[in-house]
Amino acid sequence: MVFARMRSLCAVLAVALTLGGEGVLALVPAFKPALPPTLPPVPANLPSAPAHTGAHGAVPALPAGIPALPAPPQWADARLNDYRPSKVRLAYRGDTGMAVSWSTHRQLPVPAVLYGKTPAALTSIATSTNSVTYNTSSYYSNHVVLDHLEPGTKYYYLPILGDPLRDVRSFTTAKPRGDETPYTIAVVADLGTMGSLGLSDHVPPGAANPLSTGEVTTIERLGMNKNRFDHIMHVGDIAYADYWLKEVVLGYINGTIAAGPELYEQINEEFYDEMNDITSSLPYHVAAGNHDSNCDNSGYKNYTEAICPPALTGFIGYNQHWNMPSSVSGGFKNMWYSYDVGMVHYVVFDTETDLGEGLVGPEDVGGSSHATDGPLATPSSAQMDFLKKDLAAVDRSKTPWVVAAGHRPWYMAAKASSLCTVCQTAFEQLFNDAGVDLVLSGHQHNMQRSGPLGPKGAIDANGLNNPKAPLYITTGAAGHFDGLDAAVSPYPAYSHFVNDTLYGFSTVAFHNRTHLTHEFVSSATGVVLDSATLYKQH
Repeated sequence: MVFARMRSLCAVLAVALTLGGEGVLALVPAFKPALPPTLPPVPANLPSAPAHTGAHGAVPALPAGIPALPAPPQWADARLNDYRPSKVRLAYRGDTGMAVSWSTHRQLPVPAVLYGKTPAALTSIATSTNSVTYNTSSYYSNHVVLDHLEPGTKYYYLPILGDPLRDVRSFTTAKPRGDETPYTIAVVADLGTMGSLGLSDHVPPGAANPLSTGEVTTIERLGMNKNRFDHIMHVGDIAYADYWLKEVVLGYINGTIAAGPELYEQINEEFYDEMNDITSSLPYHVAAGNHDSNCDNSGYKNYTEAICPPALTGFIGYNQHWNMPSSVSGGFKNMWYSYDVGMVHYVVFDTETDLGEGLVGPEDVGGSSHATDGPLATPSSAQMDFLKKDLAAVDRSKTPWVVAAGHRPWYMAAKASSLCTVCQTAFEQLFNDAGVDLVLSGHQHNMQRSGPLGPKGAIDANGLNNPKAPLYITTGAAGHFDGLDAAVSPYPAYSHFVNDTLYGFSTVAFHNRTHLTHEFVSSATGVVLDSATLYKQH
């Protein structure tokens, strides 16, 4: 029945598109499903194919006889199935833009997004020629930026060739800088694939902390609560696709070393499918973690990244999949960047590579991970130059709160070798000098709230009552195949809350210019396990 209606509607649209939007409304006045009756015709001045060639040297093209930007009546053509969108993700582009990214099995010559203020009137179109892949991936990442939007406004959108009865989604643009409307974000780190390729209720010996049967996962809880959040931050280690080797060796999945790249991609794709309901509705801002660098960062059973093909090293997949606002903030790829939402300035920093000042990052050549995934930028001081310039330019009259997010912590209850002291050397003094209020991290697979700490771990005597030093939160208990890490006791004097037994995530509520509240939420139950309110006299 649905397909019959689609065919009938497409026939109507084929005629109506020659008449313009008003003709469509006149021909189908009673049509109610999500298919927008004012889908615009393909703009006449758009190219049928980009000037550049595809990833493998050939000019990309859709099946013969179909233009690069097919009109809506052609979307039901079965020859276009490999071009249909999946794994949709969003990211802020200031308060008047939104980056929309999605995956397709084949390259799109002209990625396009239809959008508007109602699901029945997607009257605008944005396009690009940014459809990229790498040679072990089974999909292309398509990136389009929607510009000239209104701040704090809800829009509906549909990537080209999406199912108009199912794939119309919505987002809300960022609150304008200086807007003091309260809002809440969710923060996760070290969140991996769930189910048969990741964390489940029957992980084998050698892994840890299986789910209880029927237990609500972090991904599920975020989906249940997504309407509470302005956006989500994922502070490194996304999907844990590099755990394919450990899962094979432990007999959890079938495979061989030779099949490693294929297994890596399967785990990645499963994660992005599991996250689609969230990432297609909320801006999802990411930071780079060590498990995003190559196909075997775990170094399991003494295997190294030497078993990885070049395409699965150097953060290539991570940087192609996401589209963070680095180009508009002076950052670099998805490694470091900044953005504003209302009364908060967010800066994402890279703890893995490019630490500057002659320092060697953990994932740099010669670093503690014994990897060869960095440095990535030129000059070697690029990240630190960015951070100094970015933080110096913050207008605290408009964005009184400053939040820094990077993967590896340097304060936590853990073995000394687990503390990122080289990160501390690179970033700590800068963050203190710039008056950063909150530092978010992951890496350690538990949750720890420290007090505000000055350089070299000096405990701020004011505690949460107008401290000068940043508050440090490690929130790495979201869950993945390898479970949770036990915190090392006795806990440091600066530790105020530690959870190493339950999966969960953080929320940060910005109440006004002077108060924010951090909460740690149990994924299984939704119960708040820890809450702390920070007062700053901005």
